[in-house]
Amino acid sequence: MRALVMTAPGGAENSEVREVATPRPGPGEISVDVAHAGLNFADVMARRGDAGYASAWPYVPGIEVAGTVREVGPGVEGLAVGQRVAAVTPGGGIAEVALARAEVTALVPDGVPLPAAAAAPTGLATALLLLADVGRFAAGETVLVHSASGGIGAALARLVPLLGGGRLIGTVGRPDKVAAAERGGYHAALARDGRDDALAAAVLAANGGRGVDLVLDPLGTAALDLDLAVTAPGGRIVLFGNAGGAAPAPLPPAGRLLGGNLTISGFSHRGLVAAAPHRVAAALRRTLALLAEGRLALPVTEVASPAGVPAVHDLLAAGRGAGKYVVRLGGEA
Repeated sequence: MRALVMTAPGGAENSEVREVATPRPGPGEISVDVAHAGLNFADVMARRGDAGYASAWPYVPGIEVAGTVREVGPGVEGLAVGQRVAAVTPGGGIAEVALARAEVTALVPDGVPLPAAAAAPTGLATALLLLADVGRFAAGETVLVHSASGGIGAALARLVPLLGGGRLIGTVGRPDKVAAAERGGYHAALARDGRDDALAAAVLAANGGRGVDLVLDPLGTAALDLDLAVTAPGGRIVLFGNAGGAAPAPLPPAGRLLGGNLTISGFSHRGLVAAAPHRVAAALRRTLALLAEGRLALPVTEVASPAGVPAVHDLLAAGRGAGKYVVRLGGEA
């Protein structure tokens, strides 16, 4: 079968489409004939060699797929060959056949196109978990989202109105992304220019001079001082990534959190898949249901083949990506 293979840490020069062995499912697993796979910043982190993202080299990236069940492993119940599914994969998703644990696989409802379903296992499910689970979002609250024009940022903008609505403020890495974030649903979008004091003032101004209730931050700790400066008493800050790749700085002393009545939480989709897969599966099923009901729509940019994926990874690595990308591996079902 064909797969995108990363041969060693580095850039696009180390990614190529190859013929590799077709995997067979073990106990509790299924194999999927992949129609579409979602592209995520985690693929970029694996490619550049960040610890814990590539299980071994060579490495086939891809952590979310949609397609049809090809084969069912021992002990799997409730799934059958030929069913349309969306699944979290432990890598290996950008391939014609991928393995997934049955417990983080969900049936795709009729009427949901597989390109849209491929954005659900990691992209939409992560956004829902950030808001409704770890972020404890309540209707009417103000949410600050860093990297608002990316795939998760776009999903968050679509989900907030469905969870009761609130004010959405986003930051983006480049001034030319401001308009796109605002078109995507943000009430205000601001470019990060390295001056946290000016950006903090702009965030507060965008919220009528008040602090925000929830901050969703994929930038490691690079923006944590800004987050602390703009979060209202009783507010929550959720760190859910390390896009820059730098070693995280120490968290603030307890006195600063106590004095501000603030909470800092961490979130890892991969960690939740390992420790509490039922929570990821529930979020996946809910987002697929919202897609089927027509209440949720997340535009995706479809990449025609795996050969085009390294160029998209380059865009994401440079902060030039826009919204959610999926790659076509096989025919729609």
